[in-house]
Amino acid sequence: MVRLHHRCTNLLHIPSVLRAGKAAAETGTPENLSVNFPGGFMPENMKSSTVRDEVLHWLFFTTANNTTTLVEKSEMTTATLTAVMNGGGGAAAQKTVLITGVSRGLGKALALELAKRGHSVIGCSRSQDKLKSLQSELSSGPSSSSEKHLFLNVDVSSNSSVQELARVVMEKKGVPDIIVNNAGTINKNNRLWEVPEDEFNAVIDTNIKGIANMLRHFIPLMIEKKQGILVNMSSGWGRSAAAQVAPYCASKWAVEGLTKSVAKELPSGMAIVALNPGVINTDMLASCFGASSSLYQAPDSWAPKAADMILNLTMADNGSSLSV
Repeated sequence: MVRLHHRCTNLLHIPSVLRAGKAAAETGTPENLSVNFPGGFMPENMKSSTVRDEVLHWLFFTTANNTTTLVEKSEMTTATLTAVMNGGGGAAAQKTVLITGVSRGLGKALALELAKRGHSVIGCSRSQDKLKSLQSELSSGPSSSSEKHLFLNVDVSSNSSVQELARVVMEKKGVPDIIVNNAGTINKNNRLWEVPEDEFNAVIDTNIKGIANMLRHFIPLMIEKKQGILVNMSSGWGRSAAAQVAPYCASKWAVEGLTKSVAKELPSGMAIVALNPGVINTDMLASCFGASSSLYQAPDSWAPKAADMILNLTMADNGSSLSV
């Protein structure tokens, strides 16, 4: 047996380690290759998420007939390990991902990243012009075609609009593997009592009701398929508080609570998580931070990390509050 010792400090590092091990195993010299993540089995408090500060377990590869097989030797699920080994990419791991609020910012960057990796993207937004622009951008890519992706003009705050979205998606693409509830808005910087009623309502309608509408119409479809991953975009302000953005903070705290409650209602095989994207230089951030928003990372720098995390989520992550 050839043993490769490697210290892994983050699960997102595992794909490159596994691929290196696989390449070594396929040279034909060793029959067995083990990759050692020092420290023994995964601790109890690390099982709920695919991303932790330390991932400590044993993995073994065995080769036979020019194939490499992953044999689980830890308490991590085989499904999680398989997803990690695929790194979310490759023909065997191609997924259909539905993203709301896809026409700009984080949604657009994530759509472009997923399409670049060969996944099928379904996107919706209230801006028809920006949707057309994104469709053209994706269609002009080397590995894309106009048939691979689907973009629809949808207002997620409207229950009937989301109901129609579900109908069209089922007719043209089938049940998505992953849904990213990304559509969101923020109030203009103001003390709560100075925020106009319609502005407060717009934040609640999009950030909370929009997610609820998506869950209402897509969860039953995923249940029939007996699998599905739901990602609700949260915020650091959904786990803390700040002045001037009380409506937005309230909406993101609600997203966290909604996610944890729905997680208790989902059947085995599915997962719903709240995802804090971090502080990213978007139009929304600029509305709060002004010119200083440019000091933070751009959406296209964030998207590869977010895609890695989202594509590798499993039912073990159900109910988790995660951060990119």
